[in-house]
Amino acid sequence: MTSLQGKTVLIAGASSGIGAGFAQLIAAAGAHVVLGARRTDRIADLAAEIGASGGKALAVPLDVTDEASVITAYDQAEANFGTVNGIVANAGVGTGGHSTDVPFAGLRQVIDTNLIGAYLVAREGARRMIAAGSREREDGRIVLIGSITAHQNHGGDAAYAATKAGLAHLGRQFAREWIRQGINVNTLEPGWIASEANADWFTTERGQADIQGLHRRRLLDDDALGDMLLYLLSARSRQVTGATFTIDDGQSL
Repeated sequence: MTSLQGKTVLIAGASSGIGAGFAQLIAAAGAHVVLGARRTDRIADLAAEIGASGGKALAVPLDVTDEASVITAYDQAEANFGTVNGIVANAGVGTGGHSTDVPFAGLRQVIDTNLIGAYLVAREGARRMIAAGSREREDGRIVLIGSITAHQNHGGDAAYAATKAGLAHLGRQFAREWIRQGINVNTLEPGWIASEANADWFTTERGQADIQGLHRRRLLDDDALGDMLLYLLSARSRQVTGATFTIDDGQSL
């Protein structure tokens, strides 16, 4: 396993699904992990589970759409573990349905969480990395979690797809802006993967038909992103920035 000894990594959207899995994986690699989410009971349980396995974890309330909440989360992280030098921006929501039916409130929530939220989490982290001397150490790592919907066309959830397309370009923009500040920014774009949000759908007849329409007729394994995520957070990725990596078992081919 790639070692993350000496790193402190904040995971936004750590309360369930791949975010919770990321937290366990990163902690097992030796990093101190800061678990951020609105569902504080879940991240508290996860932090206790990681601690019972010998890891170091801190649960912090985090609403990525609220800049004050983002700042407070970083303050708490620094007070316990020092400067956060690794970030996984994983918080995201979808609305589903046709664009003509999505209410404005739902549209606003998707944009605020998936795009603006990632912006706020990455920006606040970068500010603190730079202030702590990332330029000299070249140890800043930010990974944005996108989606293959960024470059696919489907009949539904256009807002979600648009935010994920924007997220990929945001990663390139941040990478360029901070290229001389010792901060690398990359984007991971997973394919369709079973999660708490879509599990019920994939048990329906139409959901099963969607799976059968995939080239390999299967969803992505829930640990498929792990090796690449650890690499992008590690010192080994020192010369990798501004990239977008698609990991989807060929679903988008």
